[in-house]
Amino acid sequence: MFLFDAHLDLSMNAVEWNRDLTQDLHTIRDREKNLTDKPDRGLGVVSFPEMRKGNIGMCVATQIARFVKPDSKIPGWNSQAQAWAMTQAQIAWYKAMEDAGEMIQINDLPGLRKHLALWENAESTENLPIGYILSLEGADSFITLKNLEIAYGYGLRAVGPAHYGPGVYAYGTDSDQPLSQKGKDLLAEMDRLKMILDATHLCDSAFWDAMEIYQGPVWASHNLVREIVPHNRQFSDDMIKELLNRKAVIGMAFDAWMMIPGWERGKSTPQSTGLKIEHVAQHIDHICQIAGNALHVGIGSDLDGAYGKEQSPGDLDSIADLQSITGILKNRGYSDQDIEQIMWKNWVDFLERSWV
Repeated sequence: MFLFDAHLDLSMNAVEWNRDLTQDLHTIRDREKNLTDKPDRGLGVVSFPEMRKGNIGMCVATQIARFVKPDSKIPGWNSQAQAWAMTQAQIAWYKAMEDAGEMIQINDLPGLRKHLALWENAESTENLPIGYILSLEGADSFITLKNLEIAYGYGLRAVGPAHYGPGVYAYGTDSDQPLSQKGKDLLAEMDRLKMILDATHLCDSAFWDAMEIYQGPVWASHNLVREIVPHNRQFSDDMIKELLNRKAVIGMAFDAWMMIPGWERGKSTPQSTGLKIEHVAQHIDHICQIAGNALHVGIGSDLDGAYGKEQSPGDLDSIADLQSITGILKNRGYSDQDIEQIMWKNWVDFLERSWV
């Protein structure tokens, strides 16, 4: 089945992790086997050939570069100008992938429909370009709102104002503060440009401020359920209900510590916890029960989002294994139509509503 993955940090992997995603996955792992600079070296699960093998013909692909102050305990860039420069290196890589025929940017409805038809009608997907919608995870790299306009010009269509900790425009995971005037101004400019607001990573206070202020389309590219795994990174039931009221789609993330309670980062393993892909079905069920339907859940895996096999479900060797979700949902009583909605159509329906 065709699959739309709403959150992949592809350019971070290519530009910062120095991974050639056009290569076979085992080639990428083998090249990293003696590296120790990052905990996921030799354990990556994403490459273009594996995406095609898993029939992942479309994704939301990110730019990401966080600005941090001198006392920050989280990594990032020491100035907004450096963060902006990193996002420009990332967009240069996406453009190089387009020139190579590996990817194609999708930023409007005609392009979306053309790409879906290409994949639907192809006899083989082995050499097809992977469609990507460009998103920015954390808005710190916007030195001024002029940068947002520049980014819109090169195809940026979705923005998550926050990432981890205190941000320039909004506070994110593991922090909490209402939206500042700068954050409100950012949302106003995004509204003017008719961009998608990604609610992922917004701290609770900023989330509720944004829901009150923002008039445009809202999605959550990669989030799970707080009722199942208690943490401020997850959505509470009240947040989920608000997103449903906004006709949002919530993408299911596959980062282990978000999937099951009690995971200790750096200590727990998929083997010691018994974490499997099927654990995500609990989160899917929870949202579908609140909604009364399967129209607001999608896949936003965040695979290789600074982690690899060491922090992924134990039965996931590559991103192609996301296809097993279809069988898991079928065994839980989901109809073929519901499964199709979750695997890709909810995201496409969202874009059909939003890109008018």
